[in-house]
Amino acid sequence: MIWIRLSVHAPPILRDLVILVAIAIPVVALAYRLRIPTIVGFLLTGIALGPHGLAAVRDTGSVAALAEVGAVLLLFGVGLELSFSRVVRMGRDVLLGGAGQMLTTGALAAAVLGLTGLPLPRALFIGALVAVSSTAIILKLYQARSELDSPHGRIVVAIAVFQDLAVVPLMLLVPVLAGGGSGSGMGALRQVAVSLGVIAAIIVVGRVAVPPALDRIVRLRNRELFTLAVLFLGLAAAFVASRFGLSLALGAFVAGLVISESDYGIQALSDVLPFRDAFSGIFFTSIGMLLDPAVIVEHPLVLAAAAPGILLLKAGVAAAAIRVLGRPFATSVIGGIGLAQVGEFSFVLAGAGLTAGLLGDTEYQLFLAATVVSMMIAPFAIAGARPVAQWLGARLGRETVDLRTSEEIAIGTLADHVIVVGYGLNGRNVARALRAAGVPYVVLEENGRVVREAREAGEPILFGDGANPEVLRQVGIERARVVVFAIATPAEERRGVTNARQLNPRVHIVVRTRHVASMQALEQAGANEIVPEEFATSLELFARVLRHVGMPLPAIRRLVETARRDHYSFFADVAPRLSPLHQLGALGVELDVDTLDVAPSSEVVGQNPVSLRLRSRTGAIVLAVLRGGEVLHDVDEAFAFRAQDLVVMVGSEDALNRTRGLFEGTT
Repeated sequence: MIWIRLSVHAPPILRDLVILVAIAIPVVALAYRLRIPTIVGFLLTGIALGPHGLAAVRDTGSVAALAEVGAVLLLFGVGLELSFSRVVRMGRDVLLGGAGQMLTTGALAAAVLGLTGLPLPRALFIGALVAVSSTAIILKLYQARSELDSPHGRIVVAIAVFQDLAVVPLMLLVPVLAGGGSGSGMGALRQVAVSLGVIAAIIVVGRVAVPPALDRIVRLRNRELFTLAVLFLGLAAAFVASRFGLSLALGAFVAGLVISESDYGIQALSDVLPFRDAFSGIFFTSIGMLLDPAVIVEHPLVLAAAAPGILLLKAGVAAAAIRVLGRPFATSVIGGIGLAQVGEFSFVLAGAGLTAGLLGDTEYQLFLAATVVSMMIAPFAIAGARPVAQWLGARLGRETVDLRTSEEIAIGTLADHVIVVGYGLNGRNVARALRAAGVPYVVLEENGRVVREAREAGEPILFGDGANPEVLRQVGIERARVVVFAIATPAEERRGVTNARQLNPRVHIVVRTRHVASMQALEQAGANEIVPEEFATSLELFARVLRHVGMPLPAIRRLVETARRDHYSFFADVAPRLSPLHQLGALGVELDVDTLDVAPSSEVVGQNPVSLRLRSRTGAIVLAVLRGGEVLHDVDEAFAFRAQDLVVMVGSEDALNRTRGLFEGTT
């Protein structure tokens, strides 16, 4: 029998984690309140708690181990978000743009360092470190800004992917640069061949074996098993890669690219996100712990020159590389700024270089300091990239075309508008109605294909998570009059309602949910009106059956209203505001509204209410006619009813019954 011994004493790593998270929570919360990216909060937390700061965290080795797991999950998630087919489609941009940017950046950085007297191998190595950008930061910030599918977003991601893949040969060149012998060079070539073989094997095995394996697991309909399987695939790929001399994070990145190709890629990403976000926080915190603030104090001039120098060099070279690919001037500038920071894979390379003797302790710390500064500046630089591009274009006489679509420009000036989250059937219907009524609106949708097709059709639509507070800010939630959530996931509905209510306490929130059971939670989250799909459907069936068996319309309406008061209470609250007929009812005037279809055999076809003497014959009045999606209000002598018209009538119960027979051709 195997006994598991549970210690009553907390291990040191638990104490350190408690301190780390306890400090990170208020720091990140403050960063959020100040609209500073959380990455900055994590980095500052690490600097404060690390061995060179307050030394509150003692077991930095254990934290580093957790950070390694964080890096694995971070890059696994990046791979899931990108997908292998997307990388292949970006082939030209990946190869030409990525190679041009890395080689030029590395060469220029090495040349500058060479002028300071640094040996060529070390200068080349530091140049390679500087050339790599942060895919994690780029994806996180661009996704929050709904710019992943923008012209600059696509090219920036392509170049960042090349940089991540280029880490493989760079890691293998470390011993060559450190030793300089021909033997080590041949060994490196062999290792490159082995590494490429391992990556190819992961891709081939993954594409052949992963889809059917996940398909079998999904058939069991067990969410926990699916999540475990996805995590296993990512960690297993990382382990296999490490056994052949590759980094754990790179193996996980390739595994993510492969899994994203399956039908379950989106679900896999959503399952990994909570783990990724938690551990990536530890990862960035551990980076902050590595930094010794004393080095900044001792070498302020070096850092003052290095940090902005790296940012300017990388932005300029990347912009030139993008321009060479034929992109517009403004796209090139914005893309260059997006790639200006130093990336997470550079820390992996720097650690290997420190071990091999390519970096001294002081050089390592200065590189860390410059990198952390570049990461902190990145969110603000990306946010200001568009104005910078416009300013430079105007100064240099280049094209100053606003890179936003016409819809995005209009969205930036929207006020008192409607935000529609989700562009499924319900979202489309809401958008169609808003457009017909002339109400300004914007749509948020997470399906890229749907977004592209809708944009081509002239829809004011953006790609983004409508439950994300940053995305809601981008579409003017603070100025919106109404937000309509027409998405299918209850958890996302609640998150979206909560965030929308926090960002704008006055906005009117309408939610279409699938189940009545979700109504209470959505109401507590801040929704004003909740439309449960299953209940609305049941009421419609209920009313149609009663009407078919001959029950009078007012009696059906009273039964439906009773049902709504019992289970669908918001209708009873909203209806009096929407219809003045309820106020007339309080005065003893009994009027109803009904919609009648014009049958092809009806005598009203080709006539109008005046020629039919409709008021004197039936006592009912025509309010409007719905024809082909258009609402017609001028129903006068020049008007003529057509078959299939939907006529909105008002009158007493008897008047509407007489009118129904006339329009349906039964009298």
